[in-house]
Amino acid sequence: MSLLIYIIAGEPSGDVLGGRLMAALKDLTGGAVRFAGIGGRAMRAEGLESLFPMGDLSVMGLAEVVPRIPHILNRLGETVADIGRKRPDAVVTIDSLGFTGRVQRRVKRRFPGIPRIHYVAPMVWAWKPDRARTLADSVDLLLTLLPFEPDWFVREGLATVHVGHPVAESGLDRGDGAAFRARLGIAAEAPLLLVLPGSRHSETSRLLPVFKQTMAELAGRIPNLVVVVPTVETVAAEVAAAVKSWPVPTFVVEDAAVKADVFAAATAALAASGTVSVELAMAGVPMVVGYKVSPLSAFVATRFLGLRLKYASLINIVADAPVIPELLQGRCRPDRLAEAVERLLTDADARRGQVDAARTALASLIGEGEAPSLRAARAVLSALERDDIGLTRERVNPMSESHSNLLK
Repeated sequence: MSLLIYIIAGEPSGDVLGGRLMAALKDLTGGAVRFAGIGGRAMRAEGLESLFPMGDLSVMGLAEVVPRIPHILNRLGETVADIGRKRPDAVVTIDSLGFTGRVQRRVKRRFPGIPRIHYVAPMVWAWKPDRARTLADSVDLLLTLLPFEPDWFVREGLATVHVGHPVAESGLDRGDGAAFRARLGIAAEAPLLLVLPGSRHSETSRLLPVFKQTMAELAGRIPNLVVVVPTVETVAAEVAAAVKSWPVPTFVVEDAAVKADVFAAATAALAASGTVSVELAMAGVPMVVGYKVSPLSAFVATRFLGLRLKYASLINIVADAPVIPELLQGRCRPDRLAEAVERLLTDADARRGQVDAARTALASLIGEGEAPSLRAARAVLSALERDDIGLTRERVNPMSESHSNLLK
């Protein structure tokens, strides 16, 4: 009988991780695995029927979350009830701890025999270090992206495996930019700016108006400027509607299959802070990061939650240097963004310098060896038989009797 893995992602970057993990689990088990849970396009492509749209969970920031608390709590109850009905062999949650952490804690209370695994560590090294203890009390195994993260959780008694950053298997360094330009009729010599305003409504609603004004500033400075806006399904309609009034030729691209080609075609990028900055670095695209949350969210994060990040983008964090210009909160203004973007669009040396420095940071972030998704899948399967973290076969769903064959 096949394994049943309940897997939950709350945002597009987690959906990509989930899709790759599902594919790797199928490879390692010879297809003897089934899935249930919550995810987006990537996970659906691997066979998941999402319990409800993943976009219901794609919310960030205190001021943005509060109005949606009743709806999110309803979704939380639905999710835990579904897990109780299906009794999977393991529950794997991916990032989005505001929601997934609550799921795992409820699963622990109500269904203690189901192994609980979390993928992507919270940034306890940046803020709220006590979350390491909270997570250790909630899950049985943690899979981390960054090599320095396990120590924070092992000291709390949580079994932790570093599997590596998923950008290593993204293929974003192998795009065909010329082919993409030809498809859209964009001249080979035209400056092409990628604009990436985020994957959550809470991000796009704040950044799109600022980015629109930034495009107005650039329109008069950069002749023949073309803008391409890669987006994701959670905010695609909102983004497409917003860019219709932008004062430069603008194309919206939602197809993830051409993402590498889109990135390869770019001269530079203006991006929200997040996973996309690492993806752009992988593709060799120089960028400016612009980001802002509500004043209330920023105040709470710094005053009460102890946010102590020196940098916002992972490349800068790993390099411990301002490799990528970051214009955050009050500095995320059209005039400042336009000035920083203009430099990258017009100065080849500036572009080359950022790309080289980012490549060095990426090397230490990615490491060498097996693909991260395969490492993660091996860790999940191994966890179902390991007694050292309390996940013995007796605790696994008795409906699945063939684990020993699957895991050999």
